[in-house]
Amino acid sequence: MRSTAITFSAVIFALFLIFAAGCSAATEEKSDPVAPADEAYAQGLAEYGAANYRVAEERFAEACALYADAGDPDKARTARNAMFRANRTYMEYPLDTAAAEAALREKVPGITDENVTGWLENRAQKIVSENETLYFYDVAGDYLYAHFDEMRKTTATTLDFDYIARYAWSENRSENRPYVNPVRYEGVERLEIPFEALPSSGIMKIWFPLPVETESQRNVTVTNLSCSDFIVAGPVTTGAIGYVYYEIPAGAVNGNLVLSADIAFISYEQIFEDIDPAKVGEYDTSDPEYLLYTTSERNIEVTDAVREKAREIVGNETNPHLQAQKIYYHIIETYPYSHVPHGSLDVREPGVAESTYMFETGHGDCGTQSMLFAAFCRSLGIPARAIGGYQMLLSETPGTHFWAEYYLPGYGWVPNDLTVAEITDWVTIPDEKRTVFKDYYAANLDPARLVIQKNVDAPMDPPLPEDAVVFRIVLQSPAVVSDTADYDLNLFCSDFFSISLVAVD
Repeated sequence: MRSTAITFSAVIFALFLIFAAGCSAATEEKSDPVAPADEAYAQGLAEYGAANYRVAEERFAEACALYADAGDPDKARTARNAMFRANRTYMEYPLDTAAAEAALREKVPGITDENVTGWLENRAQKIVSENETLYFYDVAGDYLYAHFDEMRKTTATTLDFDYIARYAWSENRSENRPYVNPVRYEGVERLEIPFEALPSSGIMKIWFPLPVETESQRNVTVTNLSCSDFIVAGPVTTGAIGYVYYEIPAGAVNGNLVLSADIAFISYEQIFEDIDPAKVGEYDTSDPEYLLYTTSERNIEVTDAVREKAREIVGNETNPHLQAQKIYYHIIETYPYSHVPHGSLDVREPGVAESTYMFETGHGDCGTQSMLFAAFCRSLGIPARAIGGYQMLLSETPGTHFWAEYYLPGYGWVPNDLTVAEITDWVTIPDEKRTVFKDYYAANLDPARLVIQKNVDAPMDPPLPEDAVVFRIVLQSPAVVSDTADYDLNLFCSDFFSISLVAVD
C-alpha cells in the first residue's frame, strides 16, 4: 500500500478553515459549501495530526470513496495513499494493555507483576491512538532480548551456536587478506502475485531486488529474467543498489504474475583484524564519497546530541579505526537487540530517522543498530554506511539482514556486524569464547551474505515516486507501486517474495 505523503501544513489547514467558514459577518457573503470529499479528507488530516490514527484511516477511506464517485481519480489516489499511511502508522501496534500483559506472561513464564508493569510503563515500544496506549506486536520478545537470563532458557534448545560461530571460531584463514575463503552461491529470486490480488487496470511499477557488485561480493550474474518485455531499466548490478525495474500493464497479465531471476555471485570472508592504527591514512575531505558518507541522510541522522554522545564514547581517542571500535563495543554493550516498527517509522509524521529512534528509545534491530553505528561514526568525520541484504549464517535459508561498514584510508571499507555479535549474549558459553566471537565481528565478516544495497535509502533510477507509500529504507523485497489498487499492494506482496540460495563450492 503505497502513497502520497500527508502534509500537515498549518498554513494550508488555516486557509482551508477560512474557506470553510466563508467570509466575515461584516460582508454577509457566503462561500460555496465544502465538498463532502474535501471535508472528509481535511478531517483525516486533523485526526492524524491529533494522533487518532484509526479514525484518520476511516476518514481518508471515506474521502477516497467520495472522490472516486465524483470522478476525481487523482484526489482519490491521494486519499487512498493517506489511508495506507495512517494504517501503517499504527499497524505494528495491535496490543492493548491487557493483551500486552498476556503476551508477556505467556512468553516469559514466571515473570513478576512488578516486571510486567515496569516493562510496559518504562521500556516497551508503544503508540497512542485515540487516547489508547497500543503496544508493539513483539513486546514479549523484546523483553527476552533485554533479559539475557530469560533469553538463554529459550535459545538453549533452539539455537545451534556452534554452527553460527563456524567462521568466528575458525582458524582457516589464508594470508591473502582481507578477502579470503570465497564461496560461490547460486539461486533464484521469485515474486508471485496471485491473479485475484492484481489491480484490474493501470500499470504496476515494480523495483525487483538483485545482488550488487561490492569489494566482497564479486562476479555477480543475473540470468533468465522473466517478463523481459516489460523491463524498463536494468538489470543493474553495479553502483549503490542492485535491481531491475518493470512497468507491467494490468491487462497484460492473464494469471498469477510471476517475476523471477536466476542469480549467482562469489562472496568472500572479510578479515581486517590486523589493522595497524598508525598506518591509517588521511581522509580526502573534499571527495564526493567522503561527503556522502559523513553527512545526514533520511535514516542515518547526525544531530548535535549524537555528535556529543560519540565524543563521549571515544573520549580522547583520535584515530578513526580505534574510534570506530569503541563505538562498536559501546553499541553492543549498551543497546540490546530488539525488533522495531520499521513500517510505522517509515511513514510516521512527523518523521524520525531510524538511527535517531534507537538513540532516543534504546530499541533497535540489525538495521537500526547499523544505522546508529553509522551516525556515530559520521558525526566524528568517519565515513560509514549500513549494508542491506540477506544472511545465510543462522541457517542455509536466506534471512533479511543489515550490517555496517566504516572507511579507513589505506585499508578500505571495514565491516562489522553488531547484531550477530550480540547473539553470543543469548547463549551460555565460556566468556573467552564470547570475547573471541565479539572481537571477530568488530572488524571481520563471514561470507554467508547476499548484498543488495551498499547503504540504506539507496537511490534508484527511476526513483520511487515521492507520493507512493512504499518501504523506502531497503529493497530486500520488491517495491510495488500501483495507482489503481484499492488495497496496500506493496505490503501484501512482501509475503509472496522468496530467495533460495545454495553454496556450490
